[in-house]
Amino acid sequence: MIGIRVVRAFNRVGYEKKRFNTANEDFRDTGIQVNKIMALLFPVMMIVMNFTNIAIVWFGAVRIDQGLMQVGNLMAFLQYAMMILFSLIMLSMGLIMIPRAQASVKRINEVLRMERVINDPENPSEVVSSYGHVEFKDVTFRYAGAEKPVLHHVSFQARPGETTAIIGSTGSGKSTLVKLIPRFYDVEKGTVLVDGVDVKTMTQKALREKIGYVPQKAALFSGTIAENLRFGNRAADEAEMIGALETAQAIDFVMEKEDGMDANIEQAGANLSGGQKQRLSIARALVRKPEIYIFDDSFSALDYKTDAKLRATLKKETNHATIILVAQRVSTVIDADQIIVLNEGEIVGIGTHNELLDDNVIYQEIVSSQRTEEEGA
Repeated sequence: MIGIRVVRAFNRVGYEKKRFNTANEDFRDTGIQVNKIMALLFPVMMIVMNFTNIAIVWFGAVRIDQGLMQVGNLMAFLQYAMMILFSLIMLSMGLIMIPRAQASVKRINEVLRMERVINDPENPSEVVSSYGHVEFKDVTFRYAGAEKPVLHHVSFQARPGETTAIIGSTGSGKSTLVKLIPRFYDVEKGTVLVDGVDVKTMTQKALREKIGYVPQKAALFSGTIAENLRFGNRAADEAEMIGALETAQAIDFVMEKEDGMDANIEQAGANLSGGQKQRLSIARALVRKPEIYIFDDSFSALDYKTDAKLRATLKKETNHATIILVAQRVSTVIDADQIIVLNEGEIVGIGTHNELLDDNVIYQEIVSSQRTEEEGA
């Protein structure tokens, strides 16, 4: 059961039991009612069918005795009557199944009728260069149905060979911003460019082949570790996977497993810790060898020592690519070539750690608050 530990931790077992019992009692009552109808309907239909047989044979025998009907006609009439009655029995059973089928059809139709929001252009642009240069030009974005935009007039560039870090308070739009690059959403105003081409004019396949994305919540699939690492690059050999695991600081716990990279991972990585899942997700992106790396708060479950080692090796292995890094911790972004400070969907500062520490109030507050927390800890 998903969330069982949360239920226990908040002492809500009794409440959840009541909800579960209510749902099950409703299901039980409905099931009993349907079965009562079936229990009554089936015998009634059988009685009707048998009495019909008796009536057909009785009246048929009389007519045969009078010489008005042949035995063959009686048998044919009896067979046709049985076919009709059996069809009526099947119809009655079908009427019981129809409501269940309607519920299933309704759910399926909701999926089938859903229209795609993100579509490829009819005449897509070809990307000649392959550098991974990312540029936001006066981008404004809001979610469907939202009153206010999540991002307001965002403009910046992320260049190959550099690390661009994005930091800000919770709800400032950091994750939303990086999701615009692989075109998980389309911007309301402005333009997102990759290698000088508007992402809206590229095919989604061509765009996403350039990107190695590590989501905020690490997502692994049931199968072996090797299968998960090859998810973005099926042609990856063992040496490439080992190199990615070493860079992601995951080689130790992988090799400690009895089957190594052939060890099984349960659905959603249930048999791994949060830090292990994050490191495998990072290794999966590294195996892809893309031009743009997007790390959406992907180091949050790592301790400071592992975080530092990972960033150091990551910079060496990806010095050719564009790295866009979303983080909550200042220690994670301190060595970035440029740090973008977001506040309520707006860029309030761009610069290095030292530059922002000198003249950016929001960044100073973030640094100060984290230092206070560390001192308190």
